Amino acid sequence: MRNHLTGPAPAPSSRRTAPRPPARRVRSLVLALSAVAALLFASAAPAAAYEPVGIVHTERVQAGPYNLTVGFSTWPLRAMRSLDFTFALEGGIAGKSGTLTRDAAGLDPDEHVAPLARHPRKLDVWGLDVQSFPDPGEVALTFAIDGPEGHGTGTLKHLTVLDQPGPPLSLSWSVCALPVLGLIAFLVIAWRRNEPARRLSELGI
Repeated sequence: MRNHLTGPAPAPSSRRTAPRPPARRVRSLVLALSAVAALLFASAAPAAAYEPVGIVHTERVQAGPYNLTVGFSTWPLRAMRSLDFTFALEGGIAGKSGTLTRDAAGLDPDEHVAPLARHPRKLDVWGLDVQSFPDPGEVALTFAIDGPEGHGTGTLKHLTVLDQPGPPLSLSWSVCALPVLGLIAFLVIAWRRNEPARRLSELGI
């Protein structure tokens, strides 16, 4: 029986709520974005890891049957200045091994002899990454190489390491310490002017 007081029933609304994207679609989108980010990171990492090594000077060493080219990223050599060494062996380093002996002032005993290893940013040659000589003077590099052609030894002599660039290290440390010493002096003067001991005694502390 129709109720005349309430009137006719309202017509259904024509507006419909937009369906929400299913959870599976959201997960797929997140996975796709993660894969793209991982791909971009993987492609950028090797570019930073294998940044080219700039060589500005080379020297030749004959170690028995092996012809070695020693490269330096800075020249002339100066004490306390970091540089890269590369040791490029004619015919490549595959199937060969050896040691490097450095005769230089100021080196620790365990730094004198080290195995020849691939340069971390130039993997086709042996080398040293970010190294420095602590003191000026004469340096000799001796290479002992083993490979298919037997054993060979050669020395690069008369490398001169000059004094470190800029002012002496003691003067640099003194200049850097001046602000700290000035701050300490200021705090001592301020402490004496305020006389905290007398003020505490007046307060009965």
